[in-house]
Order: sequence, then C-alpha cells, then structure tokens
Amino acid sequence: MAYKDLREFIGVLESHGLLKRIKAEVDPILEIAEINDRVVKEGGPALFFENPKGSKIPCVVNLFGSYERMRLALEVRDLDDIGAQMLEFLEPEIPTNLMEKLKTIPKLKRLSDFIPKKVRSGPCKDVIIRDMPLLNILPILKTWPEDGGRFITLPMVFTNDPETGVRNCGMYRMQVYDENTTGMHWHMHKDGARHYRNAERLGKRLEVAVAIGSDPAVIYSSTAPLPEGIDEMLFAGFLRKSPVEMVRCETVEIEVPANSEIVLEGYCEPYERRIEGPFGDHTGYYSLSDEFPVFHITCITHRKDAIYPATIVGKPPMEDCFMAKATERIFLPLLKRQLPEVVDMNLPIEGVFHNMAIVSIDKRYPGHARRIMYALWGMGQMSFTKMIIVVDKWVDVQNPSEVLWRIGNNIDPKRDVVIVEGPLDVLEHASDIPAYGGKMGIDATKKWPSEGFKRQWPNDITMSDEIKKLVDTRWKEYGF
Repeated sequence: MAYKDLREFIGVLESHGLLKRIKAEVDPILEIAEINDRVVKEGGPALFFENPKGSKIPCVVNLFGSYERMRLALEVRDLDDIGAQMLEFLEPEIPTNLMEKLKTIPKLKRLSDFIPKKVRSGPCKDVIIRDMPLLNILPILKTWPEDGGRFITLPMVFTNDPETGVRNCGMYRMQVYDENTTGMHWHMHKDGARHYRNAERLGKRLEVAVAIGSDPAVIYSSTAPLPEGIDEMLFAGFLRKSPVEMVRCETVEIEVPANSEIVLEGYCEPYERRIEGPFGDHTGYYSLSDEFPVFHITCITHRKDAIYPATIVGKPPMEDCFMAKATERIFLPLLKRQLPEVVDMNLPIEGVFHNMAIVSIDKRYPGHARRIMYALWGMGQMSFTKMIIVVDKWVDVQNPSEVLWRIGNNIDPKRDVVIVEGPLDVLEHASDIPAYGGKMGIDATKKWPSEGFKRQWPNDITMSDEIKKLVDTRWKEYGF
C-alpha cells in the first residue's frame, strides 16, 4: 500500500529501528553534513534533526542510505522485482480473438490507475506565503567547506515544456543566493534545461515549481533516467501502485504533489545567468563554479508541521549511491530487453555510476563485446559512461575482485582496449573539453580463434565436483 507522504515513510523507518532522532541543536552549516558523512560510511540510520540551528522546521537526511531502506521506500523485497513488473506492462500483446482482447482489459485498467490525479487542495497548502516568501524559514544545508553557499539538495523541480505543455520533474541542486532567489543547476542534457532553452527561444520566462519532501516513490522518480516525454509522476504512480495526487500552485500554472512538505513557486527569466558553485559533488570532488539560470521565488507554501528533507553527497559511499544502485537493478530488465545477450550489469559505487559499467554477456560471435560497448554508448544516460568493461556470462560482475582478476589475465591492451570519443557527464572533470572526451572499452572476455586468437586459451582452475562433495561431507571430521 502506497505511503501517504514523507512522514509515513519516516514512521516506518523509525518502527524498523532505521531512523535516529537528534534533539540537540545542530548547525546546518557543515555540522549536519559531517555527522551524516560519518553515519553513512558506517552503514548507519536515517537522521532526524529536531532542532536545526536557526529554523523551527526539522531536517531529515540519509532517508535512502542503505539497500534495506531503498527496498522499504519502494515497498519491494527485491529491487529486481520492479524491473520485472515494468516489463509485464511494456510487453506487447496483440490480441487475435475476443477472449484475448478481454484478457487485456485488467492490464489496461491497472495502467489507468497509475495516471496522476488532480485534486483541489492538499497538505502542502496548509500555509501560503505570498508576501515576502523568504527561504530563511528552512534549515538549508551547507555541506562542504568550499561550497559556494547553502544548497537545496533534494528538490523535485517541475516545469512544463513551453511548446508542448509536457511536464518534467527532475532533481537539480539549487544554490541559495538570497532570501528569494537561487541558482537552477540544469545540466545541458537534462529535460529541465531543454524546457528553459525552449522558453528562451520564445522570449518567455519559464514558470517553475519546486516540491521538497513527498512520499519516497515520488522522490525517487524525480531521479529516474526515464525516456524524454515520459511523465515522472506516472512512473511514481506505477511504483507506488496508486496515482500521485497533484494540486495546482498558487502563482504559477504548474501542478505539484499535494502531499509535499514544502513548495517553492517562481520563474526563471530568459538569458539571466549567475555564477553557481563550487559544490562538493557525488564524484567526491568539487564541481566548479559556472553560470546557470536564476530561480525567482514568488510564493512558498508548506505543511503546518513541515519537515525539510535533504541529501548530502561527497566521496562514495553516500546516500545517492544506494538510489543509483536501485536504478541499476530497476532498469536492467529494460536494458536486457534491448540487448538480450546481457546477463548482468554493475555500476560500481566507486565509479560514481557514469564513470564505469561492468557488463557480463552471453558471447555468441566474434566482436560481440565491442558491439555491446557501442550499443551502450548509444543509449540514453548510458551514453555518458566513460569506461565499459565486458566479461563473459560466467563472471560475477558484482564481485570486483573477480572482475579485476579477469581484466588482469584476459586482456592484451593492444588488442582489447577500445578508445572512442563522445559526450560525457557534465561532472566529468578529467576531459579537456567540458562534457566531451575520451571513452574506454575493455573486452575481458575469453578470446576465440575467429577473433584472431591463434594460441590455446587456458581453462580456469577448478576442483572436481566429486572431491568438493567428499570434502563437504568430511568437513567436521577435519576438525573445522
């Protein structure tokens, strides 16, 4: 059953012993971040700061910072189950007779149950501040010493395409400039940035609404790598198995989740830029300052007992790593539908998800590993992956030690390393040109004679099953 809102999820975490309340006054400037960093890296709980310095609104962090909490957030026993459910709905069914047509009706009905539902009002409208909407009511964090200021780090940014009206919801950090303006960190590849460019081309300001705090399916959906034009709120409805209730904002023609804790309404003017950053990012490095659009706040609405959620990124592992690993498992079945020879994939935490992908394949023909590399570099957000390592189907890609062993033994750098150029993630700092540079593919599969390998390929060292069974049966007899 879908969570009603953020606080119901917080209650579930608390009932499972996965949330710690901190009553002492704690400073949102650096102190909360340092506490969070230590707790995340020790595998600790979500943290609820009841008394952040300078604000009457409590702050919660690290909500999704473990596999267990991600499973609770999305209400599944196994994150892989979500991908299987997605395939069930996407599987094409062509009915050939009346009975088959009737069988598709329940599926269509279930799909209709996920469509966002418009409501007249909601808890996010408990308090409406039109005159002097000031950000100082919120315990907005500064997380690292060289950050350019305080940043809103878990915002769900809603925009409508000025040409088509299609909605987008993405998560883009927002640096606080003053009490009613922030930066809007729209990377060039993101749908929000595309909406803004369309508005600039039309000479119009772009209306924006920022929801902070909702049920976990909605929060996660704002980070999901969905195809262009797919409504994140429809995806959230699919995850929560119930439609997201949406309410119209007070000063802009945009709808936001009615169960939101806090909503910032406003606009971005065309061609207005301001220096944003630096920011201690999920790569473990500071992303450098640059010019980005400016968000002007016209209204703030919030629940009467609002909670401010935030996320803190930095050297992995951090909370965002677990959200990204959920994405890896959820979208793997869709990837395998396009590339059926893919067996498994690992986006290592140390590779911060856009730097490295390890893929195992059922190798079927010469050059198959290279085909997989090129295919992945042509797919959505996978196109930004800097390094792709391909191994055979019997290799456990979730075991970095085994993968490194295979790389060390199976590759001839002259033959098995592919270097190409293409788009990179905007946070990539090693390339000479921003967002563009080299990519490397490593074919660590067993080489075939048909690939030009003339020598005999050695077998892996493995013990016979007969001896394994013998030792299993006598293990206690050995005194272990």
